[in-house]
Amino acid sequence: MKTATTFKFIAIATTLAAVLSASVLAQSAPASAPGMGAGPGAGKMGPGAGGMRGMRMNQNNTPGWTLMTAEERTAIQTKMRAVKTYDECKLVQTEHHAAMEVRAKEKGVTLNTPRQNGCDKMKARGMIK
Repeated sequence: MKTATTFKFIAIATTLAAVLSASVLAQSAPASAPGMGAGPGAGKMGPGAGGMRGMRMNQNNTPGWTLMTAEERTAIQTKMRAVKTYDECKLVQTEHHAAMEVRAKEKGVTLNTPRQNGCDKMKARGMIK
C-alpha cells in the first residue's frame, strides 16, 4: 500500500513539474525573433553593437521592412551602420525609401512613415558628422 502511494505522489509531482516547465518554455521568446533587428550586433548595446549604440531597425521605424527579405534587411542595416556623414546617411536613406516606394506601389500597399528620421538621430547621438 505504501509503495502505491509513493508511486502516485511521484507521478503527480513529475506531471506537475512538466506542466509548469511547459508553460514557462512557451512564454520565452526565440533567440532571434523575426523583425527584431536580426543582423550584426543585434540585441547588443555598447561595445560590439555594430556601432549603432542601441539603435534598432525594425518594422516600426524602417519603411518597407515587411516588404524586404531577411537578407535585404541585413543589407540596409549594414549600409546604415557604415555611413560616416549625415549626407551619406541621407543618400542611403533616400535610395532605400525610393526603392521601397516602388515595391509598395507594385504590391498595392501603403508604405509606413517613420516617426523620426534615423539620420537625425544618428547625428544627434554623435554617430555621424
